[in-house]
Amino acid sequence: MLAEFKKFALRGNVVDLAVGVIIGAAFGAIVSAMVGDLIMPVVGAVTGGLDFSNYFLPLSAKVTAGTLAEAQKQGAVLAYGHFLTVTLNFIIIAFVLFLVIRSMTRLMRKEEAKPAPPTKQEELLAEIRDLLKQR
Repeated sequence: MLAEFKKFALRGNVVDLAVGVIIGAAFGAIVSAMVGDLIMPVVGAVTGGLDFSNYFLPLSAKVTAGTLAEAQKQGAVLAYGHFLTVTLNFIIIAFVLFLVIRSMTRLMRKEEAKPAPPTKQEELLAEIRDLLKQR
């Protein structure tokens, strides 16, 4: 059973998937920081200082706080500003992945389009063919 598990765990697909998940998590953190620290402040400045992350609708009369974190402690809130930020994160991640996959596809097409250099055997056969044509 241990040998089967080792064979399963060390297969190429499982290792590739693990690497992809780890890199994806790190990439998600980078994009979240980019959206939260770079893009949303610019959007806020353009829109007159709006901070989308604190936009919410209270769903109970108990909620009187001005910030989302405090309001969530007081009761149920509809945090649509946070939803907008997460949606923007998703759009950016999807767009970057689209660009990466598109460029990888183009590179793969270029490599497929290049004919492989003839092998030594093919070169010898071509020489024999050419010699036979001369006779």
